[in-house]
This record gives sequence, C-alpha cells and structure tokens, in this order.
Amino acid sequence: MQVYILAFVIALFTSWLLTPYVKKLAFRIGALDKPDGRKVHKGIMPRLGGLAIYLGFVVAVLCSMHLSKDVMALLLGGTVILIVGIIDDVYQLPAKVKLLGQIAAAAVLVLFDIRIEWLNNPWGGYFYLEYLSIPFTIFWVISFTNVVNLMDGLDGLAAGVAGIASITVILVAIQQGFYPVAVITAALAGGIVGFMRYNFNPATIFMGDTGSMFIGYMLAAISIFGAVKSAATIALIVPAIALGLPIMDTAFAIVRRYTNGRPIFQPDKGHLHHRLLAMGMTQRQAVLLMYIISAILGIAAVLLTEVGGYYAAIIIALIITAVVFGAKKIGILNDR
Repeated sequence: MQVYILAFVIALFTSWLLTPYVKKLAFRIGALDKPDGRKVHKGIMPRLGGLAIYLGFVVAVLCSMHLSKDVMALLLGGTVILIVGIIDDVYQLPAKVKLLGQIAAAAVLVLFDIRIEWLNNPWGGYFYLEYLSIPFTIFWVISFTNVVNLMDGLDGLAAGVAGIASITVILVAIQQGFYPVAVITAALAGGIVGFMRYNFNPATIFMGDTGSMFIGYMLAAISIFGAVKSAATIALIVPAIALGLPIMDTAFAIVRRYTNGRPIFQPDKGHLHHRLLAMGMTQRQAVLLMYIISAILGIAAVLLTEVGGYYAAIIIALIITAVVFGAKKIGILNDR
C-alpha cells in the first residue's frame, strides 16, 4: 500500500471513530453554536468537530512519516491554531485576539524556516522576496486560515470544499513527485472525510473555528512546505486555485462591505451560500453545486501543472472572468 493511502485511511477511521466522543466533549465544555438571525441552522449544535479532524491528522502523520524538523513544525503550528480555535469555540474570542493567535501559529513556521522566500517568474527567473519573506508568509497563512473559516456557513460546505482542495493537492504532489506533501495532505484529507460522516446535511456536529482554522492553516502550511521542498511556486498556486471558491467569496465580501460603508469584518448574508439559498435552493443543493464548482477549479489547478506560462495565465484569467460574471448574475456584490 502506498504511504499516502495508508495516511488517508488511518486519518479517516480515527476521525470517524472519535467524532462522537468529541461531540460529547463539546456539550460538556460549552462549545456550542446557538442560532441567530444570520445562521441557517435552527437548534443548538456542538461545534468542536475540528478536534476529531486534528486527532485523525496527527495519528496518521505519526504512523506514516518520519518526524523531521519540518514535519514537527507543521504539527506544532497546527496545534497552536487548534488551541486558538478551541478557546474561540468555547468563549468567542474578539477578532483581534483571534488574529493574534493566527499570527502566533504562522510565526511557528517562520521560526522553523518554512517560509516563502521567492516566487517563480512564469516567463523565466525568480522574484526574491528578501525582507518581505516573513510578512508575506504570515499573510499567506492568515489568509488561508480565514477563507476556510468564512466558508463554514452550511452543513458540510467548508469540510467538503477543503476536502476537494486537499485531494487536488495530493494529485498534483504525486504527479510532481512531492511525496512528503502527498502524505501530509492525505492525512488532512482523511481526517476531513471521516468527519464528513457527521457534518453533511443534516449535520449533528459542526467543525467550528477549531476545524475551519486548522484546515485553512494546514493547507497554507503544506503549500509553503511544498514550495520550499520542490523549489516550485506551483505548490503555492495549486491550493490557491483549488480553494478559489472561498477565496473569491471572501474577496467579494470585502468589496461588498467596503462599498456599502460597512465594517469589513461585520458578518452579513451576502455570501455565495446565502445567495443560493435565497434563490430557492435547499442546503444540500447549494452545497453540492459548490462542490461541483470546487471540483472544476481543482481540475483547472491540475491542468496548470501541465502547461506553460502563457497558457497558465489564460486559464487563470478565464477562471477569474467566469467567477466575476457568476457573482454579478446572482447578486453577490449587492448589499444584503
């Protein structure tokens, strides 16, 4: 059995087996999501499910990988962001405090020299970041951490989209021979898939910030790890395109709130999943449609690894054009 398959299976079964126990723990410590006017669900829900994903991931990595300095950095940073998420799920941290926790987790990677130091020029050569390396790395990690968090609005949505993105990264890592990246990402994907048994509509537990921030953080960290080890910026581009749906949704939310004079971090009901529900779709229909879009973006990300700079630019331009056109059609930029 290939090691990445083993990592996926171990994580899947660990997450699947532990989620019911995590659910009991969530009720015990008060990590509960109560409905309000903006949220879709109606009853009180436990929201510590990300702990099961984390445990599945850690067990799989420990069973399938050599604990090198880099792997230890990923585990340590993931643990820091997990702790921030658990505290937030129980006590609802202020945004600034949560941001400080995300910066601390990102700083772990920098301290272990897992950072973005240069970028490929598609037409030849490199862009060296030099003194911008550390702030760019921290910005990259925080951005991924929050886009997955903001996507977590319907049963199974964030988990499914992140799972599709993870599988995309695995395929490209195997294709390019980045096997450590494939194994680590397989462990993450397995943990997500195991948890999906309880999170798909109708969900019995939410991943909470514990899960959404951990998944976003790990995808960011894995992409940087891949870029460092493979000496190829494609390791950064692939997960960014695979997560194109939540990234663009977040970008539209920022533009929408800014143009309407609202605080950028103030929640609203203008996200893509809200608009799909307003159009008459059920939760399952909306989630499945967004899975399909994410899968198409994943395929586009894989294609990018096979083409040259000009063709890559054309693919990216087509993706952005299609997303902007679709956003205008469903009114995602409108004030809601």
